[in-house]
Amino acid sequence: MQLGIVTPIVNLNPRFEAPAWERDGTMADVVAVAREAERLDYRWISCPEHIAIPEDVASVRGGRYWDPLVTLSYVAASTTRIGLLSHVVVLGYHHPLEIVKRYGTLDTASGGRVILGVGVGSLRAEFDLLGVEFDGRGARADDALRAIRASFGQRSPTYAGTHYRYSGFFIEPSGIDRRLPIWVGGRTRRSLRRALELGDGWIPFGLSHAQLQAMLAAMPVAGDRAGGGGAFDVILAPEPALDPSGDPSGAAAIVTSYAELGATGLSLRFRHSSRDHYMEQLAAMAQVTAEMSPPR
Repeated sequence: MQLGIVTPIVNLNPRFEAPAWERDGTMADVVAVAREAERLDYRWISCPEHIAIPEDVASVRGGRYWDPLVTLSYVAASTTRIGLLSHVVVLGYHHPLEIVKRYGTLDTASGGRVILGVGVGSLRAEFDLLGVEFDGRGARADDALRAIRASFGQRSPTYAGTHYRYSGFFIEPSGIDRRLPIWVGGRTRRSLRRALELGDGWIPFGLSHAQLQAMLAAMPVAGDRAGGGGAFDVILAPEPALDPSGDPSGAAAIVTSYAELGATGLSLRFRHSSRDHYMEQLAAMAQVTAEMSPPR
């Protein structure tokens, strides 16, 4: 089971109570958490994207969203191995080559550590503010994903799709020439279909255990996929937040229950009251999963 973290500080989600240290946290705290997660062999640290949240929906979505590219770049400069997950870039806010150039530069600078988490977006007011079309965003996102796949790691990409067409431009750097891991976010069956068709994994949010069970049972993710994508990741985010230091058996039971759903990885939140307590929880969770692993 891969473990990654929903990074504290960079986003305050109203569904989860944020202690004072997190509300007042700094980049130094984010880096300290990332370094400890890396030491403990967590696979990724994440950062979401929103540019502007309307005041009337902040009580539901939260108002704080650190810029993911700046945040992940700073973390990259302060670490050596841990993956850098955008969770998620809203595809409709950017031209595909803009994403390729920016995250390709981060991928090149970090030695191939980018995991590109993407989503279609659902906040119409933010689309309107940015001057991008809300209706039809699903089809545009699908084409953007195909364009990103065709262009990442290519100095002179060429693409001709339903919404995007280009050739005759240099995009350098554009990332390391490899199959970039693309995880598709969302909370609908359409997002899972999109992930299976165009991505390498599904990273849903805001879904209960029962809802996830129903979706994954109706749409098996095992087996070969179109485009030679190989293995498919299902990255789930348990709720409520875990307390592995205070309740290790409870944390183990939750890991087991999500593994039984088909999860290949967990994106984790912890109950915590201070930075030191958060570090303790990181270590305790690593120990929980180590003790669950079968002997080699």
